[in-house]
Amino acid sequence: MFKTYKTESFFDEMLQQQGQPRSHYQVLYNRLASLPHDELQNRHEAAQQNFLRQGITFTVYHENQDSERTIPFDFIPNIIPKDEWQNLEKGLIQRVKALNLFLDDIYNSQQILKDGLIPRDLVVTCSHFYPQVTKIKVPRRNHIFMAGVDLIKDDQGEFRVLEDNLRNPSGLSYVFQNRYVMRQIFPDFFQDYDINSLENQFSHIHEALSSIAPNGVSNPNIVLLTPGVYNSAYFDHSFIAQQLGIELVEGRDLLVRDRTVYMKTTRGLRRVDVIYRRIDDDYLDPLEFLPDSMLGVAGLMDAYRAGNVTISNGVGNGVADDKAIYHYVPSMIRYYLGEEPLIKNVETYFLRDPEQRQYVLANLDKLVVKQTNASGGYNMLIGPQSTSEIREIFRKKIQQNPANFIAQPVIKLSRLPVFRGENFSGCHIDLRAFVFNGEHPHVFPGGLTRVALKEGSLIVNSSQGGGAKDTWVTQD
Repeated sequence: MFKTYKTESFFDEMLQQQGQPRSHYQVLYNRLASLPHDELQNRHEAAQQNFLRQGITFTVYHENQDSERTIPFDFIPNIIPKDEWQNLEKGLIQRVKALNLFLDDIYNSQQILKDGLIPRDLVVTCSHFYPQVTKIKVPRRNHIFMAGVDLIKDDQGEFRVLEDNLRNPSGLSYVFQNRYVMRQIFPDFFQDYDINSLENQFSHIHEALSSIAPNGVSNPNIVLLTPGVYNSAYFDHSFIAQQLGIELVEGRDLLVRDRTVYMKTTRGLRRVDVIYRRIDDDYLDPLEFLPDSMLGVAGLMDAYRAGNVTISNGVGNGVADDKAIYHYVPSMIRYYLGEEPLIKNVETYFLRDPEQRQYVLANLDKLVVKQTNASGGYNMLIGPQSTSEIREIFRKKIQQNPANFIAQPVIKLSRLPVFRGENFSGCHIDLRAFVFNGEHPHVFPGGLTRVALKEGSLIVNSSQGGGAKDTWVTQD
């Protein structure tokens, strides 16, 4: 089934240019070659059914309608050797540490802006910069409890950061479900590999949340605040709350009295110390943000400002993962840590700059253009796959508001084989790595490997038809 497989000009995680498997894939490759096609097909279908039975779904957004479906799962894992992972861990911890220092700085002394390293107007006019957060004393000065850093490998096989997610990164529950399904349906794949276990990971997550409780609280009451069952990532919310052993609440389950947050229970009110929120900033408190929000809690920001509750991830974090700020993260690492970045950015064109803007407008057919405040793979132009009409629309948008866009070269994302029924074909992947920034930073071993299942597509997002794979980090 690999006879027709083409490695082409992309870096392939499993196969070398000559079609031979890389050393850490050799055993799995041999096992796949020994299995009859019918058995692979049956196991593949059983894996999809397993996700369906557990109700693991995601919302796919179309032009005129939305639909719920299971996330397609492919059984060839993304295997990362131990030494490669250890280097990646160091780079991820370095990056998140610098981003946290940046958030603490811009909501307090703003020294990085005074020193002219980042244009002041780029920060203060960002739609995700909230003056309401200024001077709030965040416990341990920790604004980032959980970061989701999206990584890709270029055509040389080198990891690069595609973007940072510091608001409400989703997908952690799918990592556990991918592993569960793999062990259920493909237990023989694990026999020859010693990989990092996911068993005790929730203890690290709970410790990280507990460490950022308000000062003086030794045994905090932690809740997960969800928009509710109709949210596209509700499975993610409910699974995490259950595994952490914390209450899953909606805004209507909480109230604020005397600048303190309480949870309504059948035994009366119970004080809440830490809120792991999965609600966007604008909906958190109708008294300070959107007045018609039904998802948040009136007075929540006042309790936060008083230091009586921790909201995590921090309010206003979006300014640090804005796509225009991404351009400056390597400079932040040098500025705050005095170190060179261990993981490089993807080369980025800053469209506020006239020369860079002129180059981008002349080469729209060769570049990827992204809207700085968009996510999920939406509002993007992928030049080589676009029409002249679409490029002209983006040209006008850029000319009207250049600060609202960035551009990047089309990166040849690495690929992995995907089972297509009759054979395997190469599809592009990325990796969302999760970093928990508690008292002792911890990088989740592996993360969420997302795969672009559409032929030739570079968009891996689940909301646009992407699938998932298990991620293995070897221990030897």
